[in-house]
Amino acid sequence: MIQAQLPDVDRLQPNSRVRVGDVTVGTVTKIERQDWHALLTMRLNGDVILPENATAALGQTSLLGSLHIELAPPSQERPEGRLHQGSLIPLSSGKAYPSTEQTLAAASVLLNNGGLGQVQDITRALSTAFAGREGELRSLLAQLDTFIGRVNDQTDDIINATDSLNRLVGQFAAQQPVIDKGLDTIPAALTVLNHRRDHLIDAVDQLGKFSALAADSVDQTKAAMVQELKDLGPVLESLGNAGTSITRSLNLITTFPFAKDSLDKWFRGDYANVSLIVDLTLSRLDSGLFTGTRFEGDLTKLEMQWGRTIGVLPSPYTAGNPLLAPYRTDQGP
Repeated sequence: MIQAQLPDVDRLQPNSRVRVGDVTVGTVTKIERQDWHALLTMRLNGDVILPENATAALGQTSLLGSLHIELAPPSQERPEGRLHQGSLIPLSSGKAYPSTEQTLAAASVLLNNGGLGQVQDITRALSTAFAGREGELRSLLAQLDTFIGRVNDQTDDIINATDSLNRLVGQFAAQQPVIDKGLDTIPAALTVLNHRRDHLIDAVDQLGKFSALAADSVDQTKAAMVQELKDLGPVLESLGNAGTSITRSLNLITTFPFAKDSLDKWFRGDYANVSLIVDLTLSRLDSGLFTGTRFEGDLTKLEMQWGRTIGVLPSPYTAGNPLLAPYRTDQGP
């Protein structure tokens, strides 16, 4: 058994003859399709001697005769090897003689003018079109050559773009149910939008009015806002300068009235060591409790009426505790 690849087998049937010259040397046992050409399997007689690079052609015994396969040594290259069991004659060595239908069609074209008369008209039209435009034609051919060259240089990019498009289409194909659902939903959504068109127009119109009012408000308050930001600057600067003091004062919140930093220095276990100096003079209470209020200075004024010199203890006027000294009505206003 040997095999041969042919571009076309026309009306060839299994059991057709295989010939070398005018001698039948075998039969066709199987015809099948292989990619875009035919693959024939043939059984040859054992005494057939042909080179391994033999050619195979589809032939016809006569104008109305039967079809057969014609095997022959190569005509354009040197014979090599010998055809043996399992050999394959490739497609490059396969051909076909013109069939009766092709011969008759060619003869019909020739005998019925076949467009030969139009060749002269086409030639005349081309001559008229290009007459006096030889320079433009040469420029066109040069530009066409440049264009083809650049397209050829971008072959890899074109192939990559085609592959990317193919992958994109593949992703779309994989999401076909989602796309189908979307295409089914979009018309209904468009219908709803169409019914709510007036409301949407009113919303957009009101949004435009709101934008105009907002812009007008910003324009009117711009100067005041800038001034407020400028006034806020010193306040923020003061807060920044007092940052350390603010963070230290937080320690006092959880342990008021005792400072957290010094709490572990005097409170040890179940006892505490305290040494206090308590100033309960009216002037001290006044400065500690009423500074900044409408009562500021009242206690100090009262203490001065009692005859105490502020900052001197004990008072040279009472020679003792001013809280225990008798009030003298002849002092003070």
